[in-house]
Amino acid sequence: MSKAEDFKQHLEQGYTFKGNSIILGTGILNHEPIPHAQVKIPLKTLNRHGLIAGATGTGKTKTLQVIAEQLSLNGVPSVLMDLKGDLSGIAQSGSMNPHIEKRAGLIGIDYQAIGLPVELMSISHEKGVKLKATVSEFGPVLISQIMELNDTQRGVIALVFRYCDTHHLPLLDLKDLKKVLQFVINEGKDEISKEFGAVSSATVNTIMRKIIELEQQGAENFFGEPSFDVQDFVRTVDGKGVVSIIRLTDIQNQPKLFSTFMLSLLSEIYETFPEQGDSDKPKLCLFIDEAHLVFSTASKDLIDKIEAIVKLIRSKGVGVFFCTQTPTDVPDNVLGQLGLKIQHSLRAFTAKDRKAITKTAENYPLSAFYKTDEVLTSMGIGEALVTVLNEKGIPTPLAHTLLRPPVSRMDILTESEIDSMVRSSSLVKKYNIEIDRESAFELLDQKISRAEAAAEASKNQSIPSAKSKGKPIQETSIIEELSKNTMVRQIGRSIFRELTRGILGSFSGSKRR
Repeated sequence: MSKAEDFKQHLEQGYTFKGNSIILGTGILNHEPIPHAQVKIPLKTLNRHGLIAGATGTGKTKTLQVIAEQLSLNGVPSVLMDLKGDLSGIAQSGSMNPHIEKRAGLIGIDYQAIGLPVELMSISHEKGVKLKATVSEFGPVLISQIMELNDTQRGVIALVFRYCDTHHLPLLDLKDLKKVLQFVINEGKDEISKEFGAVSSATVNTIMRKIIELEQQGAENFFGEPSFDVQDFVRTVDGKGVVSIIRLTDIQNQPKLFSTFMLSLLSEIYETFPEQGDSDKPKLCLFIDEAHLVFSTASKDLIDKIEAIVKLIRSKGVGVFFCTQTPTDVPDNVLGQLGLKIQHSLRAFTAKDRKAITKTAENYPLSAFYKTDEVLTSMGIGEALVTVLNEKGIPTPLAHTLLRPPVSRMDILTESEIDSMVRSSSLVKKYNIEIDRESAFELLDQKISRAEAAAEASKNQSIPSAKSKGKPIQETSIIEELSKNTMVRQIGRSIFRELTRGILGSFSGSKRR
């Protein structure tokens, strides 16, 4: 048996699965593709998360595109965080050319160009469905971690959320949060001290500056109503999973906003989706492009929270995939949770680069057919080292792989195509509306004005003593007045009477409407 035949048999043994799978490409030996030595990913293990890494220009984004396409064709919806703006072409069919025809023949697939169902979304000013969440839905834990607050400052935020929860003050946007913080150290200072203890003005002022920093990164566009229902990510059209592309090209220099959104999305999915366990295919897959932006500016607490969510969300049938330049961009504790690893070529221009390549090579299974560190620097565009988990959770043999071409357009949509998609979207009609209903800001303003007017009126009229009336006078504080509000208001889909918060500090999924 020749070495090529031995290699093909080796891959066939490692990449043959009982259930449905995605064909990713064909194996390469000594820089020559081996026809029909297919490298596959079992759908069953795609909730075990993954990594797509490689230097700029090596084909990471197209690999992400290929996996999202194949998931859609297998009825699995996905969410793509598009920071470079080059994934929208998934909505239109690709085109055949001699290069694609040759590659498809080597892999052993029938290439059919097709466009897939796509929903364009945004958390900023990009065109598409506007994704928002209320401050109260976000919860005190995530708010504190995004702003990198210390223990004392976190205590104040927890106090604010507790106060608003029990006194029916909707915290919808950052304006509401700032108003309540001002109330805590000004008009409501005495009452807050009686109920919760004294609050330092210096602490509140520090938190206010942190909120302003968030606002400067565009967070005021994200916090508010109508809040997005993550169930709208889990849709199919004609049996194909909808690919939700969140366009983030205008927030590349706003890493805190990106981290805020990503963490809130993962938290919301975890709190909302029911336990699913292992099934034949995932319920939803999330792809985070340019993942180094999440971790490079994140605090230790924030990284710990991401690690916890990645560990827990698998049981909800959700897979999370990080796309970045080197595996070292992802913290070790997160990297250790990832089952799928696709490594494109790395560059070795500096001593630091060479160390990174050596460390990367150590994270992959040993292969009898090539030296991993040498292959890492010699792969061409559209090639990658691949290892996945088989259906028993065991890593498959490491395979130098020629990746399949995308079936959708390998270019972006035109402005007219984007406008047409936005006009025809049912979710745009559902979410792209302006809502500024009565919330904590307006309610506090009203009650403070009433209290001031009542205090002014009391100076101009005599008040019968308690003795003459035979009854004790009971002064009504601002907080007591606020608590008399007869209408228990909703925040998003959560009802205050039933309010519970999950382990991440956001509203419990079981209490959502």
